[in-house]
Amino acid sequence: MRRFGLFAAVMLWSAAASAEPGAAWKSLDPGAAEYVATIKREIDNYFGQYHPTAVMVVRDDLVVATTGDITRKVNVRSVRKSLLSALFGIAVERGEIKLEDTLEHLGIDDSAPSLTSQEQQATVRQLLMARSGIYHPAAYETRDQKEARPLRGAFAPGTHWYYNNWDFNALGAIYEKATGENAFKGFEHLIARPTGMEDFAAADGVFIGDSSSHYPAYTFNMTARDLARFGLLYLNKGRWNGAQIIPSQWVAESTRSYSDTGRGDRGYGYLWWTLNGTAWGESAALANGNGGQLIAVLPAKRLIVVETVGMDGSSNGIRSQDFLDLVQRIMTLVQ
Repeated sequence: MRRFGLFAAVMLWSAAASAEPGAAWKSLDPGAAEYVATIKREIDNYFGQYHPTAVMVVRDDLVVATTGDITRKVNVRSVRKSLLSALFGIAVERGEIKLEDTLEHLGIDDSAPSLTSQEQQATVRQLLMARSGIYHPAAYETRDQKEARPLRGAFAPGTHWYYNNWDFNALGAIYEKATGENAFKGFEHLIARPTGMEDFAAADGVFIGDSSSHYPAYTFNMTARDLARFGLLYLNKGRWNGAQIIPSQWVAESTRSYSDTGRGDRGYGYLWWTLNGTAWGESAALANGNGGQLIAVLPAKRLIVVETVGMDGSSNGIRSQDFLDLVQRIMTLVQ
């Protein structure tokens, strides 16, 4: 098996045996665990306050509680990045992508003003870490990203963390060039079908680009119940029904913190946020999309907590911290 750089031999995930749902999710018997009713009240109260599309709490292969519509597809925004990270892990193991390849080697450039010789020395690994040092305008940036973007050439590749849509969008193009298929098709046949996702198809992916860059954003429209399967795949170290879908080394390496993001206990791995500190337990990770699209993977409690939010104006300004506060309350209820 291929070696995975800094974290090849280290396994930080729970040693508990994996468990997966069948064709459809099944619910935990309320009589089997005292916390079921309490968690249901917590998420119902949260729903009443913030009005997300759905919240779903899963322990191993069983649904603890849901609220809202877990079957409604929404644009999960930057959760797309964690979905792509999983595909990179598969492609790296297959030898289709090398993490130390530079953009110069791969022939990656962009619209004028094109990449400088220094920028072209950024590696695939540095893009996954959001440490490329490339501050070219990018498609699908938020206003905050545009305002915070450093000046071109301000930092050399590998020396500075910045949550950079240029890195993320270029990785989509690198994946497609290396594998011969786009992220949506790859995700459908490599992850969605093997894990039995009930709703996602490649047609649910949409590219969004603009004149600022050659590289469009790759947006996924997904349901909460399918995102929960993706979270459970990571909880189970990349295994599903006895098959290794994502290399276990990649699961560990990609959800390790490499950067201080300046956001409290949140670090950054390879297109995953990490939840650091004893309150979260070992190896907790977060896929985080603007507006409240979130998957929390919590190995210490064998929990997955998912939130989706439709961008129709019905929600009450959900921040990531609102969701994380809810997750902390749920974790205290589960022994």
